[in-house]
Amino acid sequence: MQSMTREDITDLSRAALSQWFAGENEAPYRAAQVLRWIYQRGADSFDAMTDIRKDLRRKISERFTIGRPEILDTAASADGSRKFVFGLLDGKRIETVLIPERDHYTLCVSSQVGCAQGCAFCRTGAMGFSRNLKASEIVAQVRAVRFSLPDPERLTNLVFMGMGEPLANFENVRDAVNLLTDPEVGMKFAARRVTVSTVGLAPKIAALGRETRARLAVSLNAADDETRSRIMPVNRAYPIARLLEALKGFPLKTGKRITFEYVLLSGVNDSPADARNLVRILSSIPAKINLIPFNPYEGSPFERPSEDRIAAFHDFLIEKHFTAIIRRSKGPDIAAACGQLAAGS
Repeated sequence: MQSMTREDITDLSRAALSQWFAGENEAPYRAAQVLRWIYQRGADSFDAMTDIRKDLRRKISERFTIGRPEILDTAASADGSRKFVFGLLDGKRIETVLIPERDHYTLCVSSQVGCAQGCAFCRTGAMGFSRNLKASEIVAQVRAVRFSLPDPERLTNLVFMGMGEPLANFENVRDAVNLLTDPEVGMKFAARRVTVSTVGLAPKIAALGRETRARLAVSLNAADDETRSRIMPVNRAYPIARLLEALKGFPLKTGKRITFEYVLLSGVNDSPADARNLVRILSSIPAKINLIPFNPYEGSPFERPSEDRIAAFHDFLIEKHFTAIIRRSKGPDIAAACGQLAAGS
């Protein structure tokens, strides 16, 4: 008799796996045991699950595999960042970036293969869009990197700022976030340390706040519709007024802010008038502004502003009592900085 093709167990929810165990006349609580081994201990083999009896481990291994994408390549930056190139089962590639902070690591996670948003300053957008990642493929990036570290617990922060637009893959991103933050059978990340970034897909913003506890970041990059539509096509569908209205529906705890990412492009969005417009449109929203000087890449028509121009923009925001930070992207020497991910294309 031909053997059954084994299913990737990480594609199953806890409820679905519990149902499988019940169908095998096994206690449904076994599902929680298996998932803890995978997500909290980094097990890649059912044989490692020593609190499950041997005959049951054999039965599970005959039915399931434990999926993890292959690490095809890594690159180390002079600043300590590391870029991982993952190969997926269908031959597609994605990139994930590990960023060292003072006392912890942050992982920049991809949610799609490529990106359909076409932002003019982003190398990933120039790739075009291939497909959405499954929730298991999103979580697998985190598993693979965390359990490759000498001290896995140092990876505490996750940002959905890699390849793709997270809210264009809403259901899979939602399920991944909820598994990553699940304290019982998931990876136990604190929800306040998980940030999902969007170019501004307004209809999904409130749902992200309702259905996950992740923090929200918005890639804004211009404070008037003419400029934003020119560099971010999404603005034609969801102009700034529509985006700001959607943001008012995102649930925020007292004292918390929405992060706005603003890539500074020389001669495009870095003038004093641009800074004044930014203050005006964000005046009614609890906002933190990350200013990101453009990271050049080959073939881009944009340039990085001068340091004086960057400082003047920042200082104006501070004068107007905004929380504003100049974020120096890490990993530019290995094409791992903001806007540079392209999976080797």
